[in-house]
Amino acid sequence: MRADRLLSELLLLQAHGRMTGRELAQRLEVSERTVHRDMEALSAARVPIYALRGARGGWQLDEDWRTQVPGLDEAELRAFLMAQPRIIGNPRLAAAAERALGKLMAALPESLREQAASVRQRLYVDTAGWRGTTENLAMLPIVQEAVARDRKLAMQYKPSGQERGERIVEPLGLVAKGNAWYLVANTPNGFRTYRVSRIEEAKLLDQACQRPANFDLAGYWQTSTKQFQDGWRRHSATLRVDPRSAEWLKTWQSVSPASDMPDADGWITLNVQFDHEGEACFLVMGLGSRVEVIAPLSLRERVAAEAQKMIERYRDANPDR
Repeated sequence: MRADRLLSELLLLQAHGRMTGRELAQRLEVSERTVHRDMEALSAARVPIYALRGARGGWQLDEDWRTQVPGLDEAELRAFLMAQPRIIGNPRLAAAAERALGKLMAALPESLREQAASVRQRLYVDTAGWRGTTENLAMLPIVQEAVARDRKLAMQYKPSGQERGERIVEPLGLVAKGNAWYLVANTPNGFRTYRVSRIEEAKLLDQACQRPANFDLAGYWQTSTKQFQDGWRRHSATLRVDPRSAEWLKTWQSVSPASDMPDADGWITLNVQFDHEGEACFLVMGLGSRVEVIAPLSLRERVAAEAQKMIERYRDANPDR
C-alpha cells in the first residue's frame, strides 16, 4: 500500500539522513520514478523534505523534524520477540538489550503487552553447545563500539593453531553466524575477517577509520564465505556401516546414500564427505568394527596400517606398566 511505503520512506530518511533516489528505490523495491512521486507527495503534505542536487545529492528531511514510529502489529511483535536478547550471547549486551526491550514493553498497549509476555514464556534461547562449549564474547562490546563509532581497533588476536599477535584494524562491520560473531575489518593487506572469540585483548584507538566508499558488508560476507567454502579440501569416501552408525553419520556429516536399500546384513553404504583423508581415517577408526571402507583404496590402506600399529602396540605392551 502507498501509505505504508510513504511511512517506510520517512523512517529510512530519519535513520540514514540523506539518501539517493536509487537507494530508496532499492530498499523498497520500486522504481526511482515512484520514489520521486512519493517525495513530491510528502512535500505537498507539508513534510519538510528537500531535494539535494549534484553528485552528492538525494533526498533529506529537515533535521529538526521527526515522526512517531507506529505501533507494532501482532505479527511484528511476535517476530521481534522471537529474536530475544539472550541470543546475543554476551551478558553485558544481553542486559542492555533486555533494558531496551523492557522500555518497549512498557510503551505497548495492555493487550499487546500481555501477548508479548505470553510469547516470551514460550521461547528459551540456550547459547551453549551440547558439549558445554560457548563463544568467548568478552571483547564483543568494545568491538561493537569501534564499529559503531568508526574508530580504529588495536587487538591481540590468536588464530586457530597459531601464536597470538597484535593487529591494528579499521572495523567495518559485525556478522553473527550461529552463536559466533565475526569482525570484518580493513587492514594494510585488504579486507579481513576475525572471529571475535579469538580476540584476547582489544583497545579503542583515537584514530578514525577511513571507510571505503560503497562497502557492502552483506555482499563481502557472501563472497568471502563462498571463497572459504570453495577452498576447503574435500575428501570423498564410500563407507559400509551398520544402521545405527548410518543414522549417526547423517546428523553431522555431508552424507548421501550410495545405494537405495540396505544389504543382506542390514548394513548401509554411504558416500561421506570429509575435509581431508586424516579426518576420514579418524572417524573410521572410532567406529571400529561397525564400519568398512569401500573406497578409496588409499583410505583402506591407511586404516589397515593404523589398525596394525594398534595391534602391535597392545600385543607388545608390558601388562605391569
